Amino acid sequence: MMKRLFFYFVLFLIVENVHAQKLHLTTFAGISNYQGDLQDASITFNQSHLALGIGFAYEITDQLYATAAIKFGKISGTDTKSSVNQSRNLSFTSPLSAFQFGAEYDILSLYEHKFTPYVFAGLSVYHFNPAAIDTAGIKQLLQSLSTEGQGFYNGRTRYKLTQISIPLGAGVKFVLNDKVRIGLEMTFNKLFTDYLDDVSTTYVDEALLIANRGTIAAGLAYRGYEINHAASYPAGGTTRGNPSNKDWFYFTGLTVSFRLGEPEPRYGGESRLDCPQNVF
Repeated sequence: MMKRLFFYFVLFLIVENVHAQKLHLTTFAGISNYQGDLQDASITFNQSHLALGIGFAYEITDQLYATAAIKFGKISGTDTKSSVNQSRNLSFTSPLSAFQFGAEYDILSLYEHKFTPYVFAGLSVYHFNPAAIDTAGIKQLLQSLSTEGQGFYNGRTRYKLTQISIPLGAGVKFVLNDKVRIGLEMTFNKLFTDYLDDVSTTYVDEALLIANRGTIAAGLAYRGYEINHAASYPAGGTTRGNPSNKDWFYFTGLTVSFRLGEPEPRYGGESRLDCPQNVF
C-alpha cells in the first residue's frame, strides 16, 4: 500500500509540474533506531541499523516545499543492553518502512544563501512486524503470539502492523551547484502505539497464555529463565512494560537532492544561483 501511495503522489507531481522545473529528487542514507521498553534512551546510536530512502520535493516558494518520501530501515532492542529490566531478557527485531508526506520550510532561501537550517512535519504511514529468535533458533513473529494476551484477555486488542505516525524533523542543507544540494537531518516519528517492540503493559497468566497461544508464546513473553534457571514466569498482572510512554522511531542521516530540469530563469534571464550569494 505504501509503495502505491508513493507512486501515485510522484506521478501527480510529474504530470502537474513537467514544465515547471521545481521538482527535486531526494535520496537518504543513514540509520534507523527506536525508543521504547527495550531501548530506554531517548536518542542513541546503540543498536542502530542501516536505513535508505528516496523521495521528491516540490518548490511551492523559495523556502516552502511539499515533500513525499519512502524510507526503509530496521529497528531492534534487547534487555541485555539496557540499564534496566535485564532480568526480563526480552529482545526483538523488526523491519521498518515508512511513507511520509508533508511540508518542509527552509529558514533561509537557498537562492540567496549557500546553506540553511530547515524544519519539516507531516503524516506517515508505516509498517513494522516485530520478531524474536526462540531457544531453538527459529524466528517467531510476535504479534500473532499475543504475548500480552491481545485478542483473548481483558479486552486487549491485537495491534495493527500498519499504522499512522507524525514525522517531525530538522536539519541543515548546503548548495553544491544549481542542481545538487546535500544535507544532514533527523526525523522523529510520534506513534500512537506502544507495541513497536511487542512490549507495553502487564504479563498475562502463563497457563491462560499457553491455553490460547501455546508454549512458544509463553516462552517469548518472559525469558528470564534463559539467564537465570531459578527464575519463574511472573504472576499475571505483574508489570511487563510501561504503557504511559508510547514508542518512537527515528531516522538520522545524509540527504542528497537533485533538481529535475534546469532552474527557472530569473533576474533578466539568469538563475538567481548565478548571482553572488551571501554566506550568511
